[in-house]
Amino acid sequence: MRRPIIAGNWKMNNTASAGVALVEALKPLVKDANCDVAVCVPAIDIPAVAEALKGSNVALGAQNVHFEAKGAFTGEISADMLKEYGVKYVIIGHSERRQYFGETDETVNKRTLAALNAGLIPIVCIGESLEERETGKTEAVLETQIKEGMKGIDDISKIVIAYEPIWAIGTGRTATAEQANETIAFIRKTCAEVFCPKCAEKVRIQYGGSMNAGNCKELMAMPEIDGGLIGGASLKAPDFSAIVNFDK
Repeated sequence: MRRPIIAGNWKMNNTASAGVALVEALKPLVKDANCDVAVCVPAIDIPAVAEALKGSNVALGAQNVHFEAKGAFTGEISADMLKEYGVKYVIIGHSERRQYFGETDETVNKRTLAALNAGLIPIVCIGESLEERETGKTEAVLETQIKEGMKGIDDISKIVIAYEPIWAIGTGRTATAEQANETIAFIRKTCAEVFCPKCAEKVRIQYGGSMNAGNCKELMAMPEIDGGLIGGASLKAPDFSAIVNFDK
């Protein structure tokens, strides 16, 4: 059985003080969750939020990591810097990073390997655009992102994969539960072919396309969906906790 994981991606929202207030409100609402819970916060919020999360069942995540340990990379943050503050998860290759900041499958791969080498758990994002879906390229796009973005990984079950159809992020549009399940089943099948069947059965694959309190039960009931990477709904404790407590 794969343990579900619900991770909030705050994106560029919440000052440190606002972030602390949010997690203080969230902690009692999710303390009995039957899944792994994480919040992936802006880098500048990490120290304050790390302190606020101590003793809770909510893990700390970052939104990016550089692939070098140190050096002349102005504005970047290394895996060791994240680890010092108790960061457990790190989002890599989010569609916004690919779209606005030039991330490629190659850089996603380098960041993923760096995170793994440092003992962090990467949440590696993959997904297709609306044009790619409508022209029947979904599977080809995802297969390339898996083969190129995840090559060199010894054990694929050590990462979390987030399937985020780009056309359903922040748009209010959501793949049907059946569509999401079918696509995630393809991702798992591809992982079995590229890596190994046993590892593919263990790897947790989230759905990251506008999961919210209204649709989480239906999505989480699908056999291939192991959680969610939550954007806007993670910014309010009641909304995020409703997703975390999808089984209640």
